[in-house]
Amino acid sequence: NPYILATLLFGLGLGTTITFASSHWLLAWMGLEINTLAIIPLMAQHHHPRAVEATTKYFLTQATAAAMLLFASTTNAWLTGQWDIQQMSHPFPLTLITLALALKIGLAPMHTWLPEVLQGLDLTTGLVLSTWQKLAPFALLLQIQNVNPTILVTLGLASTLVGGWGGLNQTQLRKVLAYSSIAHLGWMILILQYSPSLTLLALLTYFVMTFSTFLVFKLNKSTSINALAISWTKAPILTSLTPLVLLSLGGLPPLTGFMPKWLILQELAKQDLAPLATLAALSALLSLYFYLRISYAMTLTMSPNNLTGVTPWRFSSPQLTLPLAIATTTTISLL
Repeated sequence: NPYILATLLFGLGLGTTITFASSHWLLAWMGLEINTLAIIPLMAQHHHPRAVEATTKYFLTQATAAAMLLFASTTNAWLTGQWDIQQMSHPFPLTLITLALALKIGLAPMHTWLPEVLQGLDLTTGLVLSTWQKLAPFALLLQIQNVNPTILVTLGLASTLVGGWGGLNQTQLRKVLAYSSIAHLGWMILILQYSPSLTLLALLTYFVMTFSTFLVFKLNKSTSINALAISWTKAPILTSLTPLVLLSLGGLPPLTGFMPKWLILQELAKQDLAPLATLAALSALLSLYFYLRISYAMTLTMSPNNLTGVTPWRFSSPQLTLPLAIATTTTISLL
């Protein structure tokens, strides 16, 4: 029903906006809660057992994270008499809130729900989950001052490594994208303390690249690596461009995805954190491997059930053309 859909999308927007605009922890919590409640019907709309399972998992993790956040902010008010987001000073609520937000966006080691949930959703809702749902917790993370840098660096490094290792073993595209999301978030959290503007840049480029990738898979109607082998016959031009999009997601020069990684490594080196920068750069190689594998499956393998005689791409009229064209161009050539 379009009215219900419009209401839910409005709720999504409203929740995020409330969190953006709030300086009081209760309001921020309320925004996050509205956000969660608005996306749940969207996730369960297909009534498939997998979708329902994914929705339940998502609801439980998000409710836990929100309860933790509420508990931490109440504790902070009790210890310091402050409800203001900017004026957090006590280390205990600060740590708790950081962990709650990490659970909300799926940073390692609180990441295990994300691949499972993403695998149960269709690609459009998956896209919303990977992009829009990250905004509100990120706004809060950016606003919290004086967190212990060790926590953030540990979370960030763990996420880049887990995102790399986890994706190697997957054949399902949505799980690969989930691990890719964990790795990218790790990069953003690494630099959060030292240069918030770089975090925002990384977030923005990640959004554009993910948007492009999800739209490509949606157009191909492919959800596993095997299904990519027949994408030549569905959309030949797109298939030849997709490896570039994937390599950009992996952060290879001269593509857009290289820019945030380059700047983050430079900033880490400026902060005398060269070992950390080295580890992060090495963990990016892990991600690169599975992006390469997907590109290989897409461009260099022919499927046994050969559809070349049929050439379905001549007769299909894709609906996503304009946003896909814009997203793909920016993903490839923005460096």
